[in-house]
Amino acid sequence: MSESEQEPEGVEQQLQVLIDQEDHHKILDLLEILKTPDIGHLITASPPRQRMLLWNLFSEEQQSDIIQYVDEDIVSDLLESKTPIEIANVLEHVDSDDDVTDILQQLPDVIMVEVLRSMREQDRERVETLLSYPDDTAGGLMSTDIISVRAAVTVDVVLRYLRRHTELPPMTDSIFVVNRHDILVGSLPLSSLLVADPNTTVRDVMSIDVEPIVDTMPEDEIAGLFERFDLVSAPVVDEQGKLLGRITVDDVVDVIIEQADHSILAMAGLAQDEDTFAPIMKTARSRAFWLGTNLVTAFIASAVINLFEGTIAKVVALAVLMPIVASMGGVAGSQTLTLVIRNMALGHVMEGNKRWLLNRELAVGALNGVFWALVVAVVAALVFNDPLLGLIIAIALVINMIVAALTGVLLPGVLKSMGIDPAIAGTVVLTTVTDVVGFMSFLGLATYFYM
Repeated sequence: MSESEQEPEGVEQQLQVLIDQEDHHKILDLLEILKTPDIGHLITASPPRQRMLLWNLFSEEQQSDIIQYVDEDIVSDLLESKTPIEIANVLEHVDSDDDVTDILQQLPDVIMVEVLRSMREQDRERVETLLSYPDDTAGGLMSTDIISVRAAVTVDVVLRYLRRHTELPPMTDSIFVVNRHDILVGSLPLSSLLVADPNTTVRDVMSIDVEPIVDTMPEDEIAGLFERFDLVSAPVVDEQGKLLGRITVDDVVDVIIEQADHSILAMAGLAQDEDTFAPIMKTARSRAFWLGTNLVTAFIASAVINLFEGTIAKVVALAVLMPIVASMGGVAGSQTLTLVIRNMALGHVMEGNKRWLLNRELAVGALNGVFWALVVAVVAALVFNDPLLGLIIAIALVINMIVAALTGVLLPGVLKSMGIDPAIAGTVVLTTVTDVVGFMSFLGLATYFYM
């Protein structure tokens, strides 16, 4: 393999040696092998000291290219030592306004205002328009870098107009057609434009079967539209139909990845924007809240156990078996909860099918509950030579797994209606419910039969 074809992982190992030696010239020579996205990935994947060393080796113009490919959560660290004017100089060479907006949103508000003041008036107006939208809506996601034409002009005029551009906006698959009030009336696919008669008007070859995205649409619904209709780009309009910008598939891929990251990290109580190489104290603080929340729920489960202290003291086998009931309910509930949260994100769970889903999950919970209850009952009865104990744990298992299925289906909707993210809080609440119900049913039944 030639030097220019080395894998980023191999370069990364060589860089680590050169960073330790602080040989800046050789580091730059080695970085020339990598493409800009690889450099962005390398900076993101480096611990803080190495990250800043690499970043500071590049000129402002090079940093403008690189910063588009680093994780958003480390942007503020990379720009921390720069003045607002220097940050504005970096952002001046960033390709698209939506990337500039994403970067600015990572900065403290005071710094962001100063940077905006340092930008050219035309650039500032476009960026401020995007900043006026929540970043999880179409308006916050769109790019204002678009090409539009009128329906009355000929194809030849459009082609000559395009040739005046040095390059087209990335992911351009269609030219948008607007009227004199900039209201979207259709789109002109490049595939149609290139083969059409030059003397034909745009009106004759344009497509009116275009579904624009309203600027207030949430990003998860946008991702669903792109997936459903295999879109490459889509126009964004306001409520009056005025063309504002466009969203491209690469933006939607970022949304999908962010949603996946959010779901995975939230299940563990981690923030989506947590830097893998963040300082120890910052990481500890970000995780402390959910550890504390989990401690509170653990105390609740312990309090339930304490209610049956006398029963456990007389029937020691209960202390051995009761974790089984809570654990089986927790796993069954987590399966249902994960399934429901995923399908809510995809837009598959609606009012019309919730009852069917609930009935299905209750039936599955009951069937699995009965099957594993029989298995555990037989084992418990044989090991402790107590058929009654086997019956008690069997009943408790069935109860807890049905409750787990019920909670897994209903909990995401309840949390969402309260403005709480189900992906973050769902697991903690579910575990508390299955622990409390599991211990209460098992130890309560044992108290009834033994005391």
